[in-house]
Amino acid sequence: MSLRHSLRTTIIATLVSSTMLVSTMSQACTRFVYLGTDNQVITARSMDWKTDTGTNLWIFPRGMQRTGEVGPNSITWTSRYGSVIASGYDISTTDGMNEAGLVANVLWLAESTYPQYDGKSPGLSLAAWAQYALDNFATVQEAIAVLEREPFTVVTNNVPGEERLATLHLSLSDSSGDSAIIEYIDGKQVIHHDWRYQVMTNSPTFDKQLALNEYWKEIGGTVVLPGTNRAADRFARASFYVNAIPKTSDPVETLASAFSVIRNVSVPFGISTPDQPNISSTRWRTVADHKRKLYFFESVSTPNTFWVDLNQIDFSQRTGTVRKLDLGPGQSHTFAGAVNTHFKASAPFRFLGL
Repeated sequence: MSLRHSLRTTIIATLVSSTMLVSTMSQACTRFVYLGTDNQVITARSMDWKTDTGTNLWIFPRGMQRTGEVGPNSITWTSRYGSVIASGYDISTTDGMNEAGLVANVLWLAESTYPQYDGKSPGLSLAAWAQYALDNFATVQEAIAVLEREPFTVVTNNVPGEERLATLHLSLSDSSGDSAIIEYIDGKQVIHHDWRYQVMTNSPTFDKQLALNEYWKEIGGTVVLPGTNRAADRFARASFYVNAIPKTSDPVETLASAFSVIRNVSVPFGISTPDQPNISSTRWRTVADHKRKLYFFESVSTPNTFWVDLNQIDFSQRTGTVRKLDLGPGQSHTFAGAVNTHFKASAPFRFLGL
């Protein structure tokens, strides 16, 4: 065995051990961006959690007055873009797409540590982090140009019903196929911005996920792929399959391929892993078609996939209204096809703050 090969094997083994350790402490989710022909871009994600997250779908128009919800020095803004989002516990935005085609997803990252908030500088609740991006930006480049200046401090709070802080990282993608991953590590913001960053899961941090994936790329996915529910294994499978599925101009085939990949990296419902009690079942999946402005939702509790057509929504500040699609306990209400007409006028939820 060469010295180079020996060192490389040691590095990979260390990373794998690290991944296995932090995976026992984290929840599982997966996100990827499919880059197809004819300017087709699809972002898909799974939402994996040990209990029902009380998710509903919401339509938010332009012109909404927002606050960071962390006290008197909370950042404030007025939404420039309307959006369709999936909520968590109706206190946070976990996923969504705006009318310009920007998609935001938040996933669990156990290693996240946010800056200490002094209450004097502008602050933003972690629960509103994704919504801030959807409200304000049309592209990933626009978002990064603002976020890298750190116009606010991200402030976290306990997960509802639990005695632990929420620790999340944010992914952004747009209709051009551009992509970014934003994390807070050791209290500092870290931005990974490149269209090649198509996949995000959970632990370890994104730089280590990339290193692990290089190992599997050299082996080749047609030879062997890691098959467990661990985040690093899901990262490797998603990375291989999102680039292995056919690049076609047929939107039906494109969507079918994207759904097949996000289902492949989902965690079977009700699965129990005795030595890793916090690996969680997939509860729902979303697939966002950036080009056609369609936002698909699939609950594991029902047999149907349904979608929201953003082209058919009045997002205007003057006549647009906040509307809610109640998905029921465990997202068990059955919908099929386009569901725009099923949304009901509703008061907006308030983001979890301090």
